[in-house]
Amino acid sequence: MILAIDIGNTNIVIGGFENDTLCFVARIATNAKKTEDEYATKIHSILKLHCVDKEAVNGAIISSVVPPLNSVMKRAIEIAYCTTPLMVGPGIKTGINIHCDNPASVGADLICACVATHHIYGSPSLIVDMGTATKIMIMEDSGTFSGLSIIPGVHIALSALASGTAQLPQISLEAPKSVIGKNTVDCMRSGVVFGNAAMIDGMIDRFCDEIGKELPVYATGGLSHTIVPHCKHDITLDRDLILKGLNILYKKNK
Repeated sequence: MILAIDIGNTNIVIGGFENDTLCFVARIATNAKKTEDEYATKIHSILKLHCVDKEAVNGAIISSVVPPLNSVMKRAIEIAYCTTPLMVGPGIKTGINIHCDNPASVGADLICACVATHHIYGSPSLIVDMGTATKIMIMEDSGTFSGLSIIPGVHIALSALASGTAQLPQISLEAPKSVIGKNTVDCMRSGVVFGNAAMIDGMIDRFCDEIGKELPVYATGGLSHTIVPHCKHDITLDRDLILKGLNILYKKNK
């Protein structure tokens, strides 16, 4: 089994691939203060929960947007499974072109999402990744990553709304029955859920207008299943794009 680990600002997502089949997905909270021993113990416990024996793990690959955890997680995997994981970063073979001002600055999670979309669905395309931040990426013909837009994430906006006002509460994230809210909670939910859906629709239109043609759209990320169903555009939802990209990158580089 190959472990694919995506270290995000909010969550660390762990997936296990057996012959290209994603056998399980688990999420733990990101905590830059934890040690390699703590992460090794936690990951070992998660795999036991999913009935994965230690001997079954024969490789791992990590993408990270939290640099302080890079060496910690790498060492944790070495402690738990006696294998040195690959790290997504400069020098890794991706199979796509990156046309940006500074290709080395492109986040590992973005590379993984683009690699998976290009190899599984094809290019050109738009990719919406809804995590701590909402990213909208464009893949042009023949697998060329040309850039993206970065937008404050759903939870960031929701938290700012509650903390920056005197009377608006912290609420759970779910869609209300109507756009027109009749109470404070439903009013906030309408703005956050339907407002973000409308924003994504509008950004898709702007991307397509700028590129001069309609593009297929794919969505991933922990919050995509809450927002994307309310978009008017036809968007293919694949919550595990980044993990799938990690698996593809592992096979290309190991």
